[in-house]
Amino acid sequence: METPSSSNGRLTAFGNQLVQVHNWLRKELAMLHDDLGSVAEGRAERLRDLRAHCLTFCSALTRHHTGEDGGAFLVLADKFPELRPSLEELAHDHGVMTGIIERLEELVAGVGPGSSQDEILDVQRELDGLTAIMETHFRYEEKRIVEVLNSLDMPEWQESKPSFLLKSH
Repeated sequence: METPSSSNGRLTAFGNQLVQVHNWLRKELAMLHDDLGSVAEGRAERLRDLRAHCLTFCSALTRHHTGEDGGAFLVLADKFPELRPSLEELAHDHGVMTGIIERLEELVAGVGPGSSQDEILDVQRELDGLTAIMETHFRYEEKRIVEVLNSLDMPEWQESKPSFLLKSH
């Protein structure tokens, strides 16, 4: 796991770390799109990449959102009550994305060498839907909470990185 820091070795503010995690998740999703494109072009050897990447990405996104719902959002709601409506909306998005992730994992598991173009298109539709909601969600989240996360002094988050700020390679 990586702990984001600035070039001078000082720990990066939590909001900036959140943006870094979002950017990493965006890149991972773009690679998942590429993997699906390769499989759609008939490159069956990329099927294992698609499945592995899907599991890795879906797991990371779920860990990120679970960490926000069960940790960061609770802290923010307590310290910044005016954010509660936004936090509830963000948590609702997490539920929507969870449903899409579950369908995506199921569809990707069913894709094989003999899959039809319709089956590949079903995966593409779910992936496109996840991409759209995830990007809108991330932008809104970054607009609403990065500044307040940057203002927090949470020594326990410095000592043990909360799951919503973790990324893996």
